[in-house]
Amino acid sequence: MLVDHFPLLGLRLRTPRLELRLPSPEELGALADVAVDGLHSPDTQPFLTPWTQQPPAEVARKVIQDHWRSLGAWSPRDWTLNFAVFHGETVIGRQSIGARDLSITQEVRTGSWLGQRHHGHGYGTEMRAAVLHLAFAGLNAEEAFSAAFEHNEASLAVSRKLGYRPDGTERQVVRDELAIDRRMRLTREAWHHNKTTEVTIDGLDPCRPLLGIDPL
Repeated sequence: MLVDHFPLLGLRLRTPRLELRLPSPEELGALADVAVDGLHSPDTQPFLTPWTQQPPAEVARKVIQDHWRSLGAWSPRDWTLNFAVFHGETVIGRQSIGARDLSITQEVRTGSWLGQRHHGHGYGTEMRAAVLHLAFAGLNAEEAFSAAFEHNEASLAVSRKLGYRPDGTERQVVRDELAIDRRMRLTREAWHHNKTTEVTIDGLDPCRPLLGIDPL
């Protein structure tokens, strides 16, 4: 079976309302449809590359190619795991976690997007909490890093709720205009004191070498 050769396909994160896993081809298509339906209001741009402003066919293709690209370029020393997020049987968004030389840096980075129709229900916090549990409880990370533009208050609010602290700013250019990117950082200690979401992990042990850490 394919999962025997690439065990990340069997990795599952579960919270009280959500499940995070790598999508099947059909589920990847559904994830692309979520992006086409809209991720944010048209007068804002939360992404450094404004890919959501392309024609619908290109938006869908971007989601699919980005998913395949991350798997095709996989290395235990440099990886990005793009989970599809499910509420019941419905795909509602994507939650990413990645690292470089995890066994040395003990640092992960996260990023996410959520279908606009699913905003306002606390899913963003819950899906981030899931990958933070994977990072700290499963992979023994010491710190997690995230960033959002200063106008993306929803993302920054999630970070603050989960215990992140400001970690500086970067000046970026988006649509030929200045955009201030606010970095946020979460330590293991702060995660421990702020975690409230119950998370279970299934299928992690065979994935550990692919994630750059020693098997148990």
